[in-house]
Amino acid sequence: MSWKKLRWAALICLMVPMFASYFFDDAFSTLSQIFQHPETLELGWNSADYGFYAGGYSFLCVCGGLIICGILLDIFGVRIIGSVFVGLMALGAGTVVLALRSGLPAHTSLIVAYVGCMLFGLGSEIAGVAVTRSIAKWFKDGPVAFAMGAQVAVARLGTALAFILSPVLVAQKAPGEMYTLAETARPAMFGLSLILGGVLLWGIFVAMDSRFDKAHGIASGRGAVKDEDKFKFSDIGHLLTNSRFLLISLLCVFFYCCIISFKKFGTSIVIPRFNMDIDSAKWMITMIPFFTVIFTPLFGAMVDKLGKATYWMALGALMVLAAHMILAFAPQGVPFWGYFGISILGVGYSLVPSAMWPSVPKIVPERNLGTAYSLIYWIQNMGMLLVPVFVGRIFNAREGVDAAVHAEYIFIGLGIIAVAVAGLLRSSSRMHPELRLDQGKTTK
Repeated sequence: MSWKKLRWAALICLMVPMFASYFFDDAFSTLSQIFQHPETLELGWNSADYGFYAGGYSFLCVCGGLIICGILLDIFGVRIIGSVFVGLMALGAGTVVLALRSGLPAHTSLIVAYVGCMLFGLGSEIAGVAVTRSIAKWFKDGPVAFAMGAQVAVARLGTALAFILSPVLVAQKAPGEMYTLAETARPAMFGLSLILGGVLLWGIFVAMDSRFDKAHGIASGRGAVKDEDKFKFSDIGHLLTNSRFLLISLLCVFFYCCIISFKKFGTSIVIPRFNMDIDSAKWMITMIPFFTVIFTPLFGAMVDKLGKATYWMALGALMVLAAHMILAFAPQGVPFWGYFGISILGVGYSLVPSAMWPSVPKIVPERNLGTAYSLIYWIQNMGMLLVPVFVGRIFNAREGVDAAVHAEYIFIGLGIIAVAVAGLLRSSSRMHPELRLDQGKTTK
């Protein structure tokens, strides 16, 4: 079998760890409302505690872990460093499960879970960099945008499964009835089992990647990089002075905070805004990953063929801003507007990644891709660290519609900045056509 056919099997092996990671990360997203009543939780956490825990995902990433590990990825390759951090992802998830089931006092279990979430977050982000870098290598001169879009789509199926399954695993209780530690931990335990399956498939990919390098005469495990093109620390400075790279990084943080941080509290927002029960709210929020599963690969194929990447990024950012405006200001208690806003959010969430991630290899040398993606994720995680904390405090200090609308103010502000950055990136592409950011197979 040719390597062009085998690369699809490799892609499947790369998809599963990210699918599992997304499930674990969103295991409590459609359960966020239970933390508004800590007196009914044997765990004892409130909404502020949950927001604090969710922000732990990004702590080590922001503290330099992503940059250091991204550099290590470029130096030692995806097989070695990727394996270390896929393992760290599993270790962190296991620590979270242990904290949830430990029976420790609420503050102590929160700290242990926070540590586990930090380890899981760093492992997940570096594993994601390794996966993206591997797709760029295996699909070089091929349908790279489609492959990246397909990987993102499958990963977000993990989010969809978490949205749907978590409320089933933690069945809604009657008012005043207690949620036990075992019940609260069920979504995380299921996520851990998925991650362990992902570790197994990552091992299969490592074996395939080793054979790929041998077949293509690549001596090191660093991918298709010639010896004379090895990583140099001065390359970091070149990245940080690349205006297009910085604009993509800024778009990433503001855009993703509008969606990923929103998902953490999605049901807490739509339930009071549109007078919905938990089951209906769960399905409404689940539309976000389902839309991306359908549209992300299609938009990726469109970017491969037509180009216009910066145009699609700007359009996607504008759609996400419009969605949050609808969620904040649409008529109170009318579910139609919730479904309409979430639909627009889902399409925008599909457009931007489909165009953004394949654009990075166009402006960054291949030898620096690990560092480049890590720097982007590092900047993104600054927002991921802070935004859930602030939103959690809003829900801890306010109630009902008032809390939901004030939370949306944060996302609207982030969306406005994302649209402005996307506009600057589009203008930069027009001024520098030699970068071919907007070039596709049918454009010249």
